[in-house]
Amino acid sequence: MRRTTLATLTLAAVLLGTQPASAETATETETAKGWEPAPSAPWDVGAGVRCDFPVHGEPVVDEVVRRVLSTHPDGSVRRVAYKGDLVVRVTNTETGASYDADASGSAVVEYRPDGSQHWAVHGPVLVGVGQDQGSLPRGLYLVDGVYTMEISPAGYKSVRLLHGATDALCDRID
Repeated sequence: MRRTTLATLTLAAVLLGTQPASAETATETETAKGWEPAPSAPWDVGAGVRCDFPVHGEPVVDEVVRRVLSTHPDGSVRRVAYKGDLVVRVTNTETGASYDADASGSAVVEYRPDGSQHWAVHGPVLVGVGQDQGSLPRGLYLVDGVYTMEISPAGYKSVRLLHGATDALCDRID
């Protein structure tokens, strides 16, 4: 659910790089440098979970790749860099209203043994927050800029913007 929460959230974290001449070249180049695909799955949340209405999210562009930077002594992933284009169509399933959220930011995520995470982000990432589960009110946001996000083992998200803004997506598809 955490990946779903950020880019769905699964968010998705993503690092922006220069755009290569072709997708084939990009894939070959990234793979050669140790990057691997990190696709985001479609997701659904019920009414009242993020927005007052049920929401469906589905990637319409997903070129996110990841690179493992370090592992814990047991071999599990410790730090991962994410980058690539990600556009998620966020839809109010009651009305059909939708918005294509460009979540093509970049991030380095530290996965801690207790289940908590630390995100260092540059650019837009999709962030979902439950009732009383974050420093932002309940909602679905495109958070853009330079910021960090701490996710507790219980899922509480604390976003600290150094420079940037939040875009409340529930308002865009209400």
